[in-house]
Amino acid sequence: MSDALTPDAVHLGLDLGTQSARAVAVDGTGRVVGAASRPLTGRRDGPRHEQDPAQWWSALSAACREALAGVEAGRVRDVAVDATSGTILLAAPDGTPLTAGLMYDDGRAGDCADRVNAVGAPVWERLGYRSMQPSWALPKLLWLLERDRPPAGARLLHQADLVTWRLAGRQVPSDASHALKTGYDLLAERWPEEELSALGVPAALLPEVVRPGTVVGEVCAEAVAATGIPAGTPIVAGMTDGCAAQIGAGALEPGAWNAVLGTTLVLKGVSPHPVRDPAGVVYCHRGPEGTWLPGGASSSGAGVLTRRFPGADLSALTAEAAATASKGAMSSTGSAGSAGSMGSAGSMAVTYPLVGDGGERFPFRARQATAFTLGQPAGTAGEFHACLLGVACLERLCFDYLDRLGAPVSGPLHLTGGGTRNRYWSQLRADVLGRRVLLPEQAESAVGMAVLAATASGVALRDAAAAMVRVREELEPDPDRTRRLLPVYLGFVDELARRGWLEEQVAAHAHGKART
Repeated sequence: MSDALTPDAVHLGLDLGTQSARAVAVDGTGRVVGAASRPLTGRRDGPRHEQDPAQWWSALSAACREALAGVEAGRVRDVAVDATSGTILLAAPDGTPLTAGLMYDDGRAGDCADRVNAVGAPVWERLGYRSMQPSWALPKLLWLLERDRPPAGARLLHQADLVTWRLAGRQVPSDASHALKTGYDLLAERWPEEELSALGVPAALLPEVVRPGTVVGEVCAEAVAATGIPAGTPIVAGMTDGCAAQIGAGALEPGAWNAVLGTTLVLKGVSPHPVRDPAGVVYCHRGPEGTWLPGGASSSGAGVLTRRFPGADLSALTAEAAATASKGAMSSTGSAGSAGSMGSAGSMAVTYPLVGDGGERFPFRARQATAFTLGQPAGTAGEFHACLLGVACLERLCFDYLDRLGAPVSGPLHLTGGGTRNRYWSQLRADVLGRRVLLPEQAESAVGMAVLAATASGVALRDAAAAMVRVREELEPDPDRTRRLLPVYLGFVDELARRGWLEEQVAAHAHGKART
Protein backbone atom coordinates (compact mmCIF):
# COMPACT_ATOMS: atom_id res chain seq x y z
CA MET A 1 0.00 0.00 0.00
CA SER A 2 1.33 3.45 -0.86
CA ASP A 3 2.05 6.10 1.75
CA ALA A 4 -1.08 8.00 0.68
CA LEU A 5 -3.22 5.08 1.85
CA THR A 6 -1.54 4.29 5.14
CA PRO A 7 -3.85 4.22 8.16
CA ASP A 8 -2.59 7.59 9.39
CA ALA A 9 -3.18 9.48 6.14
CA VAL A 10 -6.38 11.58 6.14
CA HIS A 11 -8.25 12.53 2.98
CA LEU A 12 -10.87 15.27 3.04
CA GLY A 13 -14.09 15.20 1.03
CA LEU A 14 -16.33 18.26 0.76
CA ASP A 15 -19.93 18.02 -0.42
CA LEU A 16 -22.32 20.83 -1.35
CA GLY A 17 -25.84 19.43 -1.44
CA THR A 18 -29.20 21.12 -1.68
CA GLN A 19 -29.91 21.34 2.04
CA SER A 20 -26.47 21.09 3.63
CA ALA A 21 -22.72 21.47 3.23
CA ARG A 22 -20.74 18.52 4.57
CA ALA A 23 -17.10 17.77 5.28
CA VAL A 24 -15.78 14.26 5.97
CA ALA A 25 -12.23 13.28 6.92
CA VAL A 26 -11.45 9.64 6.08
CA ASP A 27 -8.26 7.74 6.88
CA GLY A 28 -6.50 5.27 4.61
CA THR A 29 -8.54 2.33 5.91
CA GLY A 30 -11.91 3.99 5.31
CA ARG A 31 -12.51 5.00 8.92
CA VAL A 32 -14.25 8.36 9.30
CA VAL A 33 -12.13 10.36 11.75
CA GLY A 34 -14.11 13.58 11.53
CA ALA A 35 -17.36 14.76 9.99
CA ALA A 36 -19.61 17.79 10.22
CA SER A 37 -22.32 19.56 8.27
CA ARG A 38 -24.02 22.93 8.17
CA PRO A 39 -27.48 23.74 6.77
CA LEU A 40 -28.04 25.57 3.49
CA THR A 41 -31.13 27.58 2.68
CA GLY A 42 -32.54 28.55 -0.67
CA ARG A 43 -35.33 30.52 -2.30
CA ARG A 44 -37.98 28.67 -4.25
CA ASP A 45 -40.79 30.29 -6.20
CA GLY A 46 -42.35 28.26 -8.98
CA PRO A 47 -39.53 27.31 -11.38
CA ARG A 48 -37.10 29.57 -9.50
CA HIS A 49 -34.58 27.96 -7.15
CA GLU A 50 -31.63 30.04 -5.95
CA GLN A 51 -29.07 30.04 -3.16
CA ASP A 52 -26.62 32.65 -1.92
CA PRO A 53 -23.11 31.56 -3.08
CA ALA A 54 -21.53 33.25 -0.06
CA GLN A 55 -23.43 30.75 2.08
CA TRP A 56 -21.75 27.83 0.32
CA TRP A 57 -18.30 28.97 1.41
CA SER A 58 -19.25 29.99 4.96
CA ALA A 59 -21.17 26.75 5.60
CA LEU A 60 -18.49 24.52 4.12
CA SER A 61 -15.72 26.37 5.97
CA ALA A 62 -17.48 25.88 9.30
CA ALA A 63 -18.06 22.19 8.55
CA CYS A 64 -14.37 21.78 7.66
CA ARG A 65 -13.18 23.36 10.90
CA GLU A 66 -15.37 21.05 12.96
CA ALA A 67 -14.50 17.91 11.00
CA LEU A 68 -10.75 18.58 11.35
CA ALA A 69 -10.82 19.78 14.95
CA GLY A 70 -9.45 16.50 16.29
CA VAL A 71 -7.17 15.67 13.35
CA GLU A 72 -3.45 16.47 13.44
CA ALA A 73 -2.59 18.84 10.60
CA GLY A 74 0.29 16.64 9.43
CA ARG A 75 -2.10 13.79 8.66
CA VAL A 76 -4.20 15.73 6.11
CA ARG A 77 -2.98 14.86 2.62
CA ASP A 78 -5.52 16.15 0.06
CA VAL A 79 -9.03 17.52 -0.54
CA ALA A 80 -11.69 17.28 -3.27
CA VAL A 81 -15.09 18.96 -3.70
CA ASP A 82 -18.40 17.83 -5.20
CA ALA A 83 -21.54 19.87 -5.76
CA THR A 84 -24.98 19.66 -7.35
CA SER A 85 -25.04 19.09 -11.09
CA GLY A 86 -25.88 22.12 -13.25
CA THR A 87 -25.72 24.73 -10.47
CA ILE A 88 -23.97 27.91 -11.70
CA LEU A 89 -23.37 31.61 -11.07
CA LEU A 90 -21.53 34.53 -12.62
CA ALA A 91 -18.58 36.03 -10.74
CA ALA A 92 -16.35 39.10 -11.02
CA PRO A 93 -12.70 38.70 -12.09
CA ASP A 94 -11.71 38.40 -8.41
CA GLY A 95 -14.25 35.65 -7.76
CA THR A 96 -16.87 37.80 -6.04
CA PRO A 97 -20.36 36.51 -6.96
CA LEU A 98 -22.29 38.79 -9.29
CA THR A 99 -25.47 36.69 -9.30
CA ALA A 100 -27.30 34.26 -7.09
CA GLY A 101 -26.49 30.61 -7.55
CA LEU A 102 -29.03 29.09 -9.95
CA MET A 103 -29.62 25.65 -8.52
CA TYR A 104 -29.66 22.32 -10.35
CA ASP A 105 -33.44 22.32 -10.80
CA ASP A 106 -34.06 26.00 -11.56
CA GLY A 107 -36.36 25.85 -14.58
CA ARG A 108 -36.63 29.45 -15.79
CA ALA A 109 -34.50 28.96 -18.92
CA GLY A 110 -37.03 27.15 -21.09
CA ASP A 111 -36.80 29.54 -24.04
CA CYS A 112 -33.01 29.51 -23.83
CA ALA A 113 -33.02 25.71 -23.85
CA ASP A 114 -34.88 25.72 -27.15
CA ARG A 115 -32.19 27.93 -28.65
CA VAL A 116 -29.38 25.85 -27.16
CA ASN A 117 -30.84 22.69 -28.67
CA ALA A 118 -31.38 24.27 -32.08
CA VAL A 119 -27.82 25.57 -32.33
CA GLY A 120 -25.98 22.70 -30.68
CA ALA A 121 -28.04 19.71 -31.82
CA PRO A 122 -25.22 17.95 -33.72
CA VAL A 123 -22.87 18.26 -30.74
CA TRP A 124 -25.39 17.09 -28.15
CA GLU A 125 -26.37 14.19 -30.43
CA ARG A 126 -22.74 13.14 -30.79
CA LEU A 127 -22.26 13.32 -27.05
CA GLY A 128 -25.20 10.99 -26.54
CA TYR A 129 -27.70 13.08 -24.60
CA ARG A 130 -29.55 14.49 -27.63
CA SER A 131 -30.81 17.70 -26.04
CA MET A 132 -30.45 19.89 -22.99
CA GLN A 133 -33.20 20.49 -20.46
CA PRO A 134 -34.05 24.00 -19.16
CA SER A 135 -32.46 23.13 -15.80
CA TRP A 136 -29.07 22.34 -17.39
CA ALA A 137 -26.29 24.84 -16.92
CA LEU A 138 -25.91 26.15 -20.49
CA PRO A 139 -29.51 27.34 -20.91
CA LYS A 140 -29.28 28.97 -17.48
CA LEU A 141 -26.02 30.65 -18.49
CA LEU A 142 -27.76 32.22 -21.51
CA TRP A 143 -30.60 33.32 -19.25
CA LEU A 144 -28.13 35.01 -16.89
CA LEU A 145 -26.24 36.69 -19.72
CA GLU A 146 -29.44 38.09 -21.21
CA ARG A 147 -30.80 39.29 -17.88
CA ASP A 148 -27.71 40.59 -16.08
CA ARG A 149 -25.32 41.61 -18.89
CA PRO A 150 -22.20 41.04 -16.76
CA PRO A 151 -19.17 43.35 -16.92
CA ALA A 152 -16.01 42.59 -18.88
CA GLY A 153 -13.88 39.97 -17.21
CA ALA A 154 -16.80 38.14 -15.61
CA ARG A 155 -16.47 34.41 -15.08
CA LEU A 156 -18.85 31.49 -15.23
CA LEU A 157 -18.47 29.34 -12.12
CA HIS A 158 -19.99 25.99 -11.37
CA GLN A 159 -20.94 25.55 -7.73
CA ALA A 160 -17.76 23.64 -6.87
CA ASP A 161 -15.61 26.20 -8.70
CA LEU A 162 -16.45 28.89 -6.16
CA VAL A 163 -15.13 26.67 -3.37
CA THR A 164 -11.92 25.62 -5.14
CA TRP A 165 -11.24 29.30 -5.97
CA ARG A 166 -11.55 30.18 -2.27
CA LEU A 167 -9.40 27.23 -1.26
CA ALA A 168 -6.61 28.07 -3.71
CA GLY A 169 -6.90 31.86 -3.47
CA ARG A 170 -7.17 32.03 -7.27
CA GLN A 171 -9.26 30.56 -10.05
CA VAL A 172 -8.30 26.98 -10.79
CA PRO A 173 -9.61 24.72 -13.58
CA SER A 174 -13.09 23.30 -13.37
CA ASP A 175 -13.66 19.56 -13.71
CA ALA A 176 -15.28 17.91 -16.72
CA SER A 177 -18.02 16.39 -14.58
CA HIS A 178 -19.43 19.72 -13.43
CA ALA A 179 -18.83 21.22 -16.89
CA LEU A 180 -20.88 18.56 -18.73
CA LYS A 181 -24.22 20.39 -18.46
CA THR A 182 -22.57 23.62 -19.60
CA GLY A 183 -21.88 21.97 -22.95
CA TYR A 184 -18.30 20.78 -22.45
CA ASP A 185 -17.41 18.21 -25.12
CA LEU A 186 -16.34 15.11 -23.19
CA LEU A 187 -15.22 13.32 -26.36
CA ALA A 188 -13.02 16.08 -27.77
CA GLU A 189 -12.22 17.35 -24.25
CA ARG A 190 -12.75 20.99 -25.14
CA TRP A 191 -15.49 23.60 -25.21
CA PRO A 192 -17.53 23.57 -28.49
CA GLU A 193 -16.36 27.06 -29.38
CA GLU A 194 -18.31 27.51 -32.63
CA GLU A 195 -21.66 26.60 -31.08
CA LEU A 196 -21.06 28.62 -27.93
CA SER A 197 -20.02 31.64 -29.97
CA ALA A 198 -23.21 31.34 -32.02
CA LEU A 199 -25.16 31.35 -28.75
CA GLY A 200 -23.40 34.52 -27.61
CA VAL A 201 -21.24 32.94 -24.91
CA PRO A 202 -17.84 34.70 -24.76
CA ALA A 203 -14.91 32.29 -24.66
CA ALA A 204 -13.27 34.38 -21.92
CA LEU A 205 -16.24 33.66 -19.66
CA LEU A 206 -15.54 29.91 -19.56
CA PRO A 207 -13.12 28.17 -17.19
CA GLU A 208 -10.31 25.85 -18.16
CA VAL A 209 -11.46 22.25 -17.72
CA VAL A 210 -9.54 19.15 -16.61
CA ARG A 211 -10.47 15.55 -15.90
CA PRO A 212 -11.69 14.67 -12.40
CA GLY A 213 -8.84 13.52 -10.19
CA THR A 214 -6.38 16.11 -11.56
CA VAL A 215 -4.47 18.14 -8.97
CA VAL A 216 -5.44 21.74 -9.75
CA GLY A 217 -3.83 23.71 -6.92
CA GLU A 218 -2.98 23.93 -3.23
CA VAL A 219 -4.79 25.35 -0.23
CA CYS A 220 -3.61 28.93 0.29
CA ALA A 221 -2.74 30.64 3.55
CA GLU A 222 -5.93 32.74 3.53
CA ALA A 223 -8.08 29.59 3.45
CA VAL A 224 -6.37 27.99 6.44
CA ALA A 225 -8.05 30.14 9.07
CA ALA A 226 -11.47 29.73 7.45
CA THR A 227 -11.35 25.96 6.96
CA GLY A 228 -8.65 24.46 9.18
CA ILE A 229 -7.17 22.71 6.14
CA PRO A 230 -3.35 22.96 6.26
CA ALA A 231 -1.69 25.31 3.79
CA GLY A 232 -0.23 23.53 0.77
CA THR A 233 -2.76 20.67 0.84
CA PRO A 234 -3.31 19.49 -2.78
CA ILE A 235 -6.73 20.33 -4.25
CA VAL A 236 -8.06 17.57 -6.51
CA ALA A 237 -10.64 18.26 -9.24
CA GLY A 238 -13.89 16.66 -8.11
CA MET A 239 -17.15 15.48 -9.68
CA THR A 240 -20.87 16.12 -9.35
CA ASP A 241 -22.63 14.80 -6.26
CA GLY A 242 -24.14 11.79 -8.03
CA CYS A 243 -20.76 10.68 -9.38
CA ALA A 244 -19.19 11.34 -5.98
CA ALA A 245 -21.72 9.04 -4.34
CA GLN A 246 -20.86 6.36 -6.89
CA ILE A 247 -17.18 6.58 -5.92
CA GLY A 248 -18.16 6.53 -2.24
CA ALA A 249 -20.05 3.29 -2.85
CA GLY A 250 -17.04 1.69 -4.54
CA ALA A 251 -18.98 1.03 -7.78
CA LEU A 252 -16.03 1.50 -10.11
CA GLU A 253 -15.57 -1.62 -12.23
CA PRO A 254 -17.27 -1.98 -15.64
CA GLY A 255 -20.82 -3.22 -15.16
CA ALA A 256 -21.01 -2.00 -11.55
CA TRP A 257 -23.85 0.32 -10.52
CA ASN A 258 -24.81 2.53 -7.62
CA ALA A 259 -28.50 3.16 -7.00
CA VAL A 260 -28.98 6.21 -4.79
CA LEU A 261 -32.43 6.26 -3.22
CA GLY A 262 -33.17 9.63 -1.68
CA THR A 263 -36.05 11.96 -2.48
CA THR A 264 -35.65 10.62 -6.02
CA LEU A 265 -33.87 7.59 -7.47
CA VAL A 266 -30.54 8.14 -9.23
CA LEU A 267 -28.58 5.39 -11.01
CA LYS A 268 -24.90 5.68 -11.94
CA GLY A 269 -22.85 2.90 -13.53
CA VAL A 270 -19.53 2.19 -15.20
CA SER A 271 -19.05 1.37 -18.87
CA PRO A 272 -15.92 0.95 -21.00
CA HIS A 273 -17.67 2.94 -23.76
CA PRO A 274 -20.15 5.84 -23.98
CA VAL A 275 -23.78 4.75 -23.72
CA ARG A 276 -25.95 6.59 -26.23
CA ASP A 277 -29.66 7.05 -25.67
CA PRO A 278 -31.85 8.17 -28.62
CA ALA A 279 -34.47 9.34 -26.12
CA GLY A 280 -31.96 11.49 -24.25
CA VAL A 281 -32.87 10.33 -20.74
CA VAL A 282 -29.48 8.69 -20.08
CA TYR A 283 -26.23 10.60 -20.40
CA CYS A 284 -22.60 9.84 -19.54
CA HIS A 285 -19.99 11.51 -17.40
CA ARG A 286 -16.37 10.67 -18.08
CA GLY A 287 -14.68 8.79 -15.26
CA PRO A 288 -11.36 9.82 -13.74
CA GLU A 289 -9.50 6.90 -15.35
CA GLY A 290 -10.94 6.79 -18.87
CA THR A 291 -14.15 4.90 -18.13
CA TRP A 292 -17.61 6.28 -18.82
CA LEU A 293 -20.28 6.76 -16.17
CA PRO A 294 -23.78 6.42 -17.67
CA GLY A 295 -26.77 7.20 -15.53
CA GLY A 296 -30.07 8.89 -15.09
CA ALA A 297 -32.13 10.61 -12.43
CA SER A 298 -35.78 9.75 -11.94
CA SER A 299 -38.48 12.07 -10.64
CA SER A 300 -39.71 9.18 -8.50
CA GLY A 301 -38.32 7.89 -5.24
CA ALA A 302 -38.54 7.97 -1.45
CA GLY A 303 -40.02 11.46 -1.51
CA VAL A 304 -43.35 9.81 -2.18
CA LEU A 305 -43.35 8.61 1.45
CA THR A 306 -43.08 12.04 3.04
CA ARG A 307 -45.63 13.37 0.58
CA ARG A 308 -48.20 10.64 1.21
CA PHE A 309 -47.49 9.88 4.88
CA PRO A 310 -46.52 13.21 6.50
CA GLY A 311 -45.52 12.86 10.14
CA ALA A 312 -45.97 9.07 10.12
CA ASP A 313 -43.75 6.66 12.04
CA LEU A 314 -42.15 5.04 9.00
CA SER A 315 -40.47 2.31 11.03
CA ALA A 316 -43.79 1.22 12.49
CA LEU A 317 -45.45 1.42 9.08
CA THR A 318 -42.68 -0.72 7.58
CA ALA A 319 -43.14 -3.41 10.23
CA GLU A 320 -46.90 -3.45 9.71
CA ALA A 321 -46.57 -3.44 5.93
CA ALA A 322 -44.04 -6.28 5.99
CA ALA A 323 -46.26 -8.39 8.24
CA THR A 324 -49.32 -7.77 6.09
CA ALA A 325 -47.42 -8.43 2.86
CA SER A 326 -46.20 -11.76 4.15
CA LYS A 327 -49.84 -12.82 4.51
CA GLY A 328 -50.56 -11.83 0.88
CA ALA A 329 -53.19 -9.27 1.87
CA MET A 330 -51.83 -6.09 0.37
CA SER A 331 -54.64 -5.78 -2.19
CA SER A 332 -58.12 -7.13 -2.47
CA THR A 333 -58.58 -6.85 -6.23
CA GLY A 334 -56.50 -6.80 -9.40
CA SER A 335 -55.80 -3.67 -11.44
CA ALA A 336 -58.11 -2.59 -14.17
CA GLY A 337 -55.24 -1.91 -16.54
CA SER A 338 -53.34 -5.17 -16.08
CA ALA A 339 -55.75 -7.58 -14.49
CA GLY A 340 -54.11 -10.71 -15.78
CA SER A 341 -50.63 -9.84 -14.61
CA MET A 342 -51.72 -8.44 -11.26
CA GLY A 343 -54.06 -11.31 -10.57
CA SER A 344 -51.32 -13.86 -11.12
CA ALA A 345 -49.29 -12.13 -8.40
CA GLY A 346 -51.95 -12.50 -5.76
CA SER A 347 -53.33 -9.04 -6.60
CA MET A 348 -50.54 -7.21 -4.77
CA ALA A 349 -50.96 -3.43 -5.02
CA VAL A 350 -48.21 -1.24 -6.49
CA THR A 351 -47.92 2.56 -6.72
CA TYR A 352 -46.07 4.51 -9.38
CA PRO A 353 -44.00 6.64 -6.94
CA LEU A 354 -43.78 9.97 -8.76
CA VAL A 355 -42.72 12.60 -6.23
CA GLY A 356 -43.76 15.94 -7.75
CA ASP A 357 -46.05 17.29 -10.43
CA GLY A 358 -43.47 17.89 -13.14
CA GLY A 359 -43.67 14.53 -14.87
CA GLU A 360 -41.03 11.81 -15.25
CA ARG A 361 -37.46 12.04 -16.63
CA PHE A 362 -35.99 8.51 -16.19
CA PRO A 363 -36.33 5.71 -17.33
CA PHE A 364 -38.68 7.53 -19.70
CA ARG A 365 -39.48 11.18 -20.30
CA ALA A 366 -43.13 12.15 -19.90
CA ARG A 367 -44.07 15.60 -18.63
CA GLN A 368 -47.69 14.49 -18.40
CA ALA A 369 -46.95 11.54 -16.09
CA THR A 370 -48.79 11.42 -12.76
CA ALA A 371 -48.76 9.00 -9.85
CA PHE A 372 -51.19 6.08 -9.84
CA THR A 373 -51.87 2.88 -7.93
CA LEU A 374 -52.68 -0.52 -9.40
CA GLY A 375 -54.84 -2.63 -7.16
CA GLN A 376 -56.59 -1.66 -3.93
CA PRO A 377 -54.19 -1.50 -0.97
CA ALA A 378 -55.45 -2.79 2.35
CA GLY A 379 -55.34 0.20 4.70
CA THR A 380 -52.50 2.61 5.39
CA ALA A 381 -49.92 -0.18 5.68
CA GLY A 382 -51.01 -1.48 2.29
CA GLU A 383 -50.66 1.96 0.72
CA PHE A 384 -47.21 2.29 2.26
CA HIS A 385 -46.11 -1.10 0.95
CA ALA A 386 -47.46 -0.26 -2.51
CA CYS A 387 -45.14 2.77 -2.55
CA LEU A 388 -42.11 0.71 -1.46
CA LEU A 389 -42.90 -1.84 -4.15
CA GLY A 390 -43.42 0.86 -6.77
CA VAL A 391 -39.92 2.24 -6.24
CA ALA A 392 -38.50 -1.27 -6.57
CA CYS A 393 -40.43 -1.87 -9.80
CA LEU A 394 -39.31 1.46 -11.25
CA GLU A 395 -35.72 0.59 -10.34
CA ARG A 396 -35.94 -2.71 -12.22
CA LEU A 397 -37.39 -0.89 -15.22
CA CYS A 398 -34.41 1.50 -15.12
CA PHE A 399 -32.03 -1.45 -15.40
CA ASP A 400 -34.06 -3.06 -18.17
CA TYR A 401 -33.95 0.25 -20.05
CA LEU A 402 -30.19 0.56 -19.57
CA ASP A 403 -29.73 -3.03 -20.77
CA ARG A 404 -31.70 -2.21 -23.91
CA LEU A 405 -29.29 0.67 -24.61
CA GLY A 406 -26.31 -1.67 -24.40
CA ALA A 407 -25.04 -0.53 -21.02
CA PRO A 408 -23.31 -3.27 -19.02
CA VAL A 409 -25.56 -3.97 -16.03
CA SER A 410 -24.48 -7.36 -14.70
CA GLY A 411 -21.76 -6.19 -12.30
CA PRO A 412 -22.04 -5.53 -8.56
CA LEU A 413 -25.02 -3.42 -7.49
CA HIS A 414 -24.56 -1.01 -4.58
CA LEU A 415 -27.56 0.55 -2.83
CA THR A 416 -27.00 3.91 -1.14
CA GLY A 417 -28.99 6.93 -0.01
CA GLY A 418 -31.42 7.46 2.83
CA GLY A 419 -33.71 4.71 1.57
CA THR A 420 -31.17 2.05 2.59
CA ARG A 421 -31.84 2.79 6.27
CA ASN A 422 -35.00 0.75 5.75
CA ARG A 423 -33.63 -2.80 5.60
CA TYR A 424 -36.97 -4.33 4.58
CA TRP A 425 -37.10 -1.97 1.61
CA SER A 426 -33.56 -2.89 0.56
CA GLN A 427 -34.47 -6.58 0.68
CA LEU A 428 -37.64 -5.90 -1.30
CA ARG A 429 -35.57 -4.14 -3.95
CA ALA A 430 -33.18 -7.11 -4.11
CA ASP A 431 -36.15 -9.45 -4.49
CA VAL A 432 -37.78 -7.45 -7.30
CA LEU A 433 -34.44 -7.11 -9.09
CA GLY A 434 -33.63 -10.77 -8.52
CA ARG A 435 -30.00 -9.97 -7.78
CA ARG A 436 -27.59 -9.62 -4.89
CA VAL A 437 -27.10 -6.08 -3.57
CA LEU A 438 -24.34 -4.50 -1.48
CA LEU A 439 -24.96 -1.92 1.24
CA PRO A 440 -21.82 0.19 1.80
CA GLU A 441 -21.01 1.33 5.31
CA GLN A 442 -20.28 4.99 4.60
CA ALA A 443 -21.53 5.67 1.08
CA GLU A 444 -22.07 9.38 0.64
CA SER A 445 -20.83 12.03 -1.73
CA ALA A 446 -18.31 13.51 0.72
CA VAL A 447 -16.76 10.07 1.27
CA GLY A 448 -16.51 9.66 -2.50
CA MET A 449 -14.57 12.90 -2.70
CA ALA A 450 -12.23 11.70 0.06
CA VAL A 451 -11.55 8.57 -2.00
CA LEU A 452 -10.96 10.63 -5.14
CA ALA A 453 -8.69 13.02 -3.22
CA ALA A 454 -6.55 10.05 -2.17
CA THR A 455 -5.49 9.62 -5.80
CA ALA A 456 -3.48 12.86 -5.62
CA SER A 457 -0.27 10.89 -5.00
CA GLY A 458 -0.83 8.72 -8.08
CA VAL A 459 -2.76 5.87 -6.46
CA ALA A 460 -5.32 4.32 -8.83
CA LEU A 461 -8.92 5.17 -7.97
CA ARG A 462 -9.95 1.51 -7.76
CA ASP A 463 -7.10 0.84 -5.34
CA ALA A 464 -8.10 3.80 -3.19
CA ALA A 465 -11.71 2.61 -3.15
CA ALA A 466 -10.68 -0.96 -2.33
CA ALA A 467 -8.84 0.34 0.73
CA MET A 468 -11.33 2.96 1.86
CA VAL A 469 -14.84 1.73 0.99
CA ARG A 470 -16.38 -0.77 3.40
CA VAL A 471 -19.43 -2.94 2.74
CA ARG A 472 -21.84 -3.05 5.68
CA GLU A 473 -24.08 -5.86 4.45
CA GLU A 474 -24.89 -8.04 1.45
CA LEU A 475 -28.47 -9.03 0.68
CA GLU A 476 -29.38 -12.03 -1.46
CA PRO A 477 -32.74 -12.15 -3.27
CA ASP A 478 -35.35 -14.68 -2.22
CA PRO A 479 -35.95 -16.68 -5.47
CA ASP A 480 -39.52 -17.59 -4.50
CA ARG A 481 -40.40 -13.99 -3.74
CA THR A 482 -38.76 -12.82 -6.97
CA ARG A 483 -40.95 -15.25 -8.89
CA ARG A 484 -44.11 -14.00 -7.15
CA LEU A 485 -43.23 -10.34 -7.65
CA LEU A 486 -42.35 -10.62 -11.33
CA PRO A 487 -46.00 -10.45 -12.56
CA VAL A 488 -46.49 -7.34 -10.41
CA TYR A 489 -43.52 -5.72 -12.11
CA LEU A 490 -44.73 -6.65 -15.59
CA GLY A 491 -48.22 -5.34 -14.80
CA PHE A 492 -46.62 -2.08 -13.68
CA VAL A 493 -44.64 -1.88 -16.94
CA ASP A 494 -47.73 -2.64 -19.03
CA GLU A 495 -49.69 0.12 -17.32
CA LEU A 496 -46.98 2.68 -18.05
CA ALA A 497 -47.07 1.63 -21.69
CA ARG A 498 -50.88 1.64 -21.78
CA ARG A 499 -50.87 5.25 -20.61
CA GLY A 500 -48.52 6.16 -23.45
CA TRP A 501 -45.58 7.18 -21.28
CA LEU A 502 -43.34 4.16 -21.86
CA GLU A 503 -42.44 3.05 -25.39
CA GLU A 504 -43.89 -0.32 -26.38
CA GLN A 505 -40.41 -1.52 -27.40
CA VAL A 506 -39.11 -0.84 -23.90
CA ALA A 507 -42.03 -2.71 -22.35
CA ALA A 508 -41.39 -5.63 -24.72
CA HIS A 509 -37.71 -5.67 -23.72
CA ALA A 510 -38.71 -5.80 -20.04
CA HIS A 511 -40.95 -8.81 -20.77
CA GLY A 512 -38.12 -10.46 -22.69
CA LYS A 513 -35.69 -9.97 -19.82
CA ALA A 514 -38.23 -11.44 -17.41
CA ARG A 515 -38.23 -14.67 -19.43
CA THR A 516 -34.44 -15.11 -19.28
